[in-house]
Amino acid sequence: MKILTLIRHAKSSWKHSGLDDVDRPLNRRGQRDGPLMGDVLAAKGFSPDTIFTSPALRALRTAEAIAAAIQYPEERIVLDTRLYHADTDDLLEVLQSMAQPVDWIACVGHNPGLTELANYLGRKRFDNVPTCGVVEMRFELDRWVDIDRVAPKRLDFDFPKKHRSS
Repeated sequence: MKILTLIRHAKSSWKHSGLDDVDRPLNRRGQRDGPLMGDVLAAKGFSPDTIFTSPALRALRTAEAIAAAIQYPEERIVLDTRLYHADTDDLLEVLQSMAQPVDWIACVGHNPGLTELANYLGRKRFDNVPTCGVVEMRFELDRWVDIDRVAPKRLDFDFPKKHRSS
């Protein structure tokens, strides 16, 4: 069994127009939603072998918030430049290059790539994975290289608005 969890970064700030895109921080809602979804995932027993993240600050901060909630060591979060502005082909390349002992991957990144990958692998139609949205797919596979050859046996979709009181 291989488990893939796609996590879109939490809501980012556009307050500082002079910042490079990669340096944009989370806004107030993003700072709230990252830990919220971390707690939701922790309650579900979320325990990936590896958390990969785009090097963009907003993705890294989201990964750190989720890691803290599930007690995943922050120093084990892997920054992967291939995830920044990645499309479906780029994301598949990252996944298919995974070492076989890794059975559960969490990937924190960006749209439109994550939504497109969720649609492609999930054989489902998501209009949009919202900020801090989580798509988890479970595949009956032995090797990551085969991830695009079968439909997931299970697909779950969650996002902050389902859990926010306001």
